Amino acid sequence: MTAPRVPGRRLRASLAIATTIVLAACHGVAPERPSPSAGTIVPPLPPSDVMAIPNAVPRVEPRSAYGNPPFYDVFGKRYFVRRHCSGYDKRGVASWYGPGFYEEQTSTHEPYDMYAMTAAHRTLPLPCFVRVTNLENGRSVVVRVNDRGPFVKNRIIDLSYTAAAKLGMLRTGTAMVEVQSIDPRTASAPPGPAPPAPTLYIQTGAFADPANAQRLLAKLRDDGYRDAFVGDAVVGGRRLYRVRIGPVHSVADYDRIVDGLERIGVTGARLAPD
Repeated sequence: MTAPRVPGRRLRASLAIATTIVLAACHGVAPERPSPSAGTIVPPLPPSDVMAIPNAVPRVEPRSAYGNPPFYDVFGKRYFVRRHCSGYDKRGVASWYGPGFYEEQTSTHEPYDMYAMTAAHRTLPLPCFVRVTNLENGRSVVVRVNDRGPFVKNRIIDLSYTAAAKLGMLRTGTAMVEVQSIDPRTASAPPGPAPPAPTLYIQTGAFADPANAQRLLAKLRDDGYRDAFVGDAVVGGRRLYRVRIGPVHSVADYDRIVDGLERIGVTGARLAPD
């Protein structure tokens, strides 16, 4: 069976061409992505007070006719689009995209506005609304997801210029975040911002049997992860033994550790707060 063609805007990222942008008083280095195509529209200067731009307001919207195939393939990996937005809660690394894509067609066939409160996600249904919290500084925003991406390894969401500015991640280009879905039908929003700068770890597994956790811990330590440890917690009424590495202090640390884990066959690692 042939996978549906990836909808919407051309694929960003992994082509290793960095775009440096300087916009008025605000400036930052954009994440790696393809060079803007010939004829790219030059975006206007940022609003005088980007930080005053309000969050997206969650509302019930019909599922877009575009950008929602059952699944699609990118760079040899298959992504399955979720049927519902509700219940999504994941931690990982966010990136952002800006001038090179201004007014290009998003996956929902809307023009991309880098100054709107929007985002791209690989599997959430389009459109939907999520709260994104920067776990490094506690800042939080609400965005409308209307695009596909990012397709860079270890990244879970691609934010607009404005959303990135409000989260304080323009200069770095990335940040460790938590992404939580908002269901406008029940007016249920996720909890407010996390405490500033929580201690972050990489969780490599969670087991009901402590012996399994100890086996994974031994493997990690044999491979040089001396800061690996086992902690236990009651989750959903069950005691789980969680194998973690850390603490992790930066996106660079996160990427380095996750890449190393994959080389020794440990997959599915995720970011976890204390």
